[in-house]
Amino acid sequence: MKDKTKRWYSLAPNSLVMGMILALVGGYLDAYTYITRDGVFATAQTGNTVLFAVRAASPEYDGALQNIPPFVAFIAGVLVAEHMKDRLDMHRRSVLALECVILFIVGWLPGSVPNMIITISVAFVSSLQIATFNKLGKWSYNSTITTGNLRTASSASYEAFANQNKEAMKKFISFSAIILSFIGGALIGTYFSTTLEYKAIWIASGIILVITILYHKTREQEGTDEPIEVKESP
Repeated sequence: MKDKTKRWYSLAPNSLVMGMILALVGGYLDAYTYITRDGVFATAQTGNTVLFAVRAASPEYDGALQNIPPFVAFIAGVLVAEHMKDRLDMHRRSVLALECVILFIVGWLPGSVPNMIITISVAFVSSLQIATFNKLGKWSYNSTITTGNLRTASSASYEAFANQNKEAMKKFISFSAIILSFIGGALIGTYFSTTLEYKAIWIASGIILVITILYHKTREQEGTDEPIEVKESP
């Protein structure tokens, strides 16, 4: 019983609980930037890339320039995450701490600050999270984008229900939980962004702070990414 309790309160890097909380934060940030920053989605770069191409091909091609900074910030976040992985023993906890601090600072910025600054900051934080926490057991997932997770859940559902595959059922349940957590985060983010406006991002920062405190370092010290709660069949 003691070991189970410890596992519940100690968040492991590849655990389902960790993935669900990070997905909740991802959905929250999307809702936050959309509501408080004129309909902008800063955590995913697919739409940003498409807008760049559309604007670059239009007569008002100068507008494409505003899509470049978030794109660069996202790349920078991935590079920083990789650098921290190479240089720091506890790189995952360090990434969480950096994410927490950046989101907290964003909450201090007044509404007069250009939307681009906020978009760049959230894009950077999002890429840090994606590059560092991208495994659910041995399965790849994304805590800020639902498209890939939805495809994985749909594929697993076929194997689970049509072929009665138990491992596929675990996969389907796990990815469904991630998707629902993202949706829940968006709902919560919508409520608080509407009521608290720019300061609402502090809630996301607080959630990341809790994750940082509860993060369980055992697997990271062992230098392995083996699954902790969700296991894939051989």
